[in-house]
Amino acid sequence: MPHNILVADDDPHIREIICFALEKAGMKTVSVSDGAAALQAIERRAPDLVVLDIGMPEMDGLEVCRRLRQHSDVPVLFLSARDEEIDRILGLEMGGDDYVTKPFSPRELVARVNVILRRARAAPAESDERQFSHGRLVLVPASHSASFDGKALALTSIEFAILRGFLARPAHVLAREAVMASAYAANIHVADRTVDSHIRNIRAKLAAAGCADAIETVHGVGFRLGRCGA
Repeated sequence: MPHNILVADDDPHIREIICFALEKAGMKTVSVSDGAAALQAIERRAPDLVVLDIGMPEMDGLEVCRRLRQHSDVPVLFLSARDEEIDRILGLEMGGDDYVTKPFSPRELVARVNVILRRARAAPAESDERQFSHGRLVLVPASHSASFDGKALALTSIEFAILRGFLARPAHVLAREAVMASAYAANIHVADRTVDSHIRNIRAKLAAAGCADAIETVHGVGFRLGRCGA
């Protein structure tokens, strides 16, 4: 079954480029021109992923994602005309899975969409019930569930993959490249700021669940898993 992708952007030319590239890659698309229409389209039929422009009038992409995350964990790929760190951080911290800056390569956008979709469907494909645990942190790939001290964590597919990478090597210090290798294909470049935003978001979610030492920074080297309440 082809994946269904919702594309929300107020620029008809951008929508046409994205939809053409995604459909050429074997996906089905629905496009809308504003945030309110995006929420209505999602309510009518939940897509497999949303490509969401941040800079739409009336209701911007960040507000759409905020409302969406109140009831849905559908993957979100943000688009922005500006490579502003605050946009990137806000988008990822509101629950976005990735971020692409305009102008962009349609081929790269399709590659990033495929990475997110693979991560989102990887867990149900697991055939065993093994789990990863460290301290009071537990990840179960088969059900794509994560918890700390019994409290469920609402992680995006990229965040789940990153945390799984840490749990697979709990005693190792991971450089940024190693952190993102667990979540992205080797041919996709990911900026350091994006890595830091994902780490910050994981820390915030774990802190809200009572874990104050989830991921430690090793200055000049990278990151390592903390005690996680052990």
